[in-house]
Amino acid sequence: MVLPNFEYMAPKTLGEACNLLAELGKGAMVMAGATDLIPPMKDRVIKPEYLIDIKRIPDLDYLEFESTEGLKIGALTTLRSIETSPIVKENNPAVAHAAKVVASTQIRAKGTMVGNICNASPSCDTAPILLVQGAKILVQGPNKDRCISIDDFFVGIKKTSLESGEVVTGIIIPPLGENEKAAYIKHAVRKAMDLAIIGVAARLRIEKGICTDAKIALGAVAITPIRAPRAEEILIGKKLTEEVIAEASVAAMNSCNPISDIRASAEYRKDMIRVFTKRAIKQAMEG
Repeated sequence: MVLPNFEYMAPKTLGEACNLLAELGKGAMVMAGATDLIPPMKDRVIKPEYLIDIKRIPDLDYLEFESTEGLKIGALTTLRSIETSPIVKENNPAVAHAAKVVASTQIRAKGTMVGNICNASPSCDTAPILLVQGAKILVQGPNKDRCISIDDFFVGIKKTSLESGEVVTGIIIPPLGENEKAAYIKHAVRKAMDLAIIGVAARLRIEKGICTDAKIALGAVAITPIRAPRAEEILIGKKLTEEVIAEASVAAMNSCNPISDIRASAEYRKDMIRVFTKRAIKQAMEG
């Protein structure tokens, strides 16, 4: 299907990109890998008047790790780079796995983690693991730079807290602490290509056999990716026995109100949250 008409722009600096976004308003959209952009344009779901391509802007394709700040991921860093990076695999393997389960290899070779979260789909694969790890979103605007907590980034279906003229330049994922491990599990009809029916991420800190901290996040079960605080409370301060894990999994299931759609019914999604929360917790325990 032919794309709708649009004007293509390729700024060479972030400042220029921000000014264009602010000037052109809601008719303009940022393009990096474009894997979440071109298909809905072909289907006429979205019809931007302007596409602002940021691929020519230098210093946005980086992937680094520092022991104090953690993983640093640039706006142009592809999901494939994250998936295959020895740095990521060694220091935060759950992030590498979350990148690996997004769509196909071809899509991951073009698509970016920043683009994945900026698309703000409720079923966004990389959002749950970022939520449990307290990621920070780096943003540049026409007049100022700022840092947005991932907890405040998603505000609705396909909506973020970005303001007029702002561009996400990168993501910082704090390092896992001592005795901390994380996991992400996606449930889909097919292993490749399909959007998540549900997704569950877990991060645990276990000291002397007791869970001293826990974070659980869910995808595809609300208008945004969400945390499951009651499930977290059940885990903290306890030895993670089968009974405790089962109780937390039920609490996670009861924390969401999914919809029925072409991929699954609401009832099936809720039950799968229970099943996959249990699996995510156990996977995080095993590292």
